[in-house]
Amino acid sequence: MDKKFIETIQCSTSIEPAGNLYNEIPGVVNKLVSCAGSKDCFSHVEAIPLPSHESIIQLIQQARRILFPGYFTQTTLTPANLEYYLGQETTEFFESLSRQIVLAIQHDCFRLEQPCSNCSERGYETALKFIQVLPDIGATLTTDIRAAYEGDPAAKGYDEIIFSYPGLLAITIFRIAHELFKLGVPIIPRIMTEHAHSLTGIDIHPGATIGNHFFIDHGTGVVVGETTEIGNHVRLYQGVTLGALSLPRDAGDLYRNKKRHPTIEDDVIIYANSTILGGKTIIGARAVIGGNIWITESVPPDTKVLLKKPKLVYSGNGNRKTEE
Repeated sequence: MDKKFIETIQCSTSIEPAGNLYNEIPGVVNKLVSCAGSKDCFSHVEAIPLPSHESIIQLIQQARRILFPGYFTQTTLTPANLEYYLGQETTEFFESLSRQIVLAIQHDCFRLEQPCSNCSERGYETALKFIQVLPDIGATLTTDIRAAYEGDPAAKGYDEIIFSYPGLLAITIFRIAHELFKLGVPIIPRIMTEHAHSLTGIDIHPGATIGNHFFIDHGTGVVVGETTEIGNHVRLYQGVTLGALSLPRDAGDLYRNKKRHPTIEDDVIIYANSTILGGKTIIGARAVIGGNIWITESVPPDTKVLLKKPKLVYSGNGNRKTEE
């Protein structure tokens, strides 16, 4: 008998048991449907769709093309076609952003059972207000790029920073999201900053207030809470947390919209893995916070906060030495 024919028979008989397994799927689906219709599960089975996560990420990418013309596109830009390019990109961005803002407002209206508030008109007006501040966002980002170049001897040029620095990527997305946050846009700003968080390891809440010439070096593990206030010319290193003090389990409603995170004044440097907590904590201008510091109270201006040098133990090759 032909060998291929035998193999075909064997293959046909081997897949027969799988047919019976498919019969189990409808039961699972019924349970999923039942859960989605109960109050114990989270679902969004409504006529009004949510904003599109994928579309919001595309908006971030398009905003970067507008803010940094020529960097994130395959189109060759010249003075002759720059106005056309930016006009087309900005118009498309306005249309896409408007649609997502309308969906976000509609969702909030239904979720909170609010009366009709002209969602479509509000969405387009809000998108236009955001478009009008794009030049200001670009100007502030220019100061952030310069701060990165001036603060990092490893930087070989501005192009390298724009293309490859995770700190600048996180700051760029934050500055976009922050303007939308100030305009009262629901959910979209947080989707944006959490996307930056997933890409860079840098978690900046869109509600934070951050001045110009802001530099995050390396960046992994940086956390900046919602009510944090950061002045101008501030530099953070990896692992820095600007957070809230420990809150009770039911703190959500009690502490919402209250100052929970620290204030960092102008020209402050905070080194790696330091933690600064509390809404009443103020780090004064020109202060330097060393690495691995834990702070829950204010620091006066022009102050250095450092740990004492630890005693190190060296061992190996039959020798053991402890630093004095």
